[in-house]
Amino acid sequence: MSRTPSHIEREKRVVTQMIRLYCRHKEGNATLCPACQALLEYAHARLSHCRYGEQKPTCKQCPIHCYSPRMRGQMRTVMRYAGPRMLFHHPWSALLHLWHERRR
Repeated sequence: MSRTPSHIEREKRVVTQMIRLYCRHKEGNATLCPACQALLEYAHARLSHCRYGEQKPTCKQCPIHCYSPRMRGQMRTVMRYAGPRMLFHHPWSALLHLWHERRR
């Protein structure tokens, strides 16, 4: 029996991939550094408590910015670096994310 992941679970997977890609390539860490680990935990907590639930838009299109200004800045840095590279490292996740962003 195959279970398709929920929208929130997919978002968590994409943000995990982006943070890992950023930390590995930009900072040269094989494992997540403490700052990236804290950002990942924060992002997962925010996604778990999203008021839109399964109807959640991508963060870029969300009318409510639930990240604190400091964490939002860190996530923006990660996304600017990892976003274009996701097509090479995680093409399926990147294409699904872009499709969901355009669909809404």
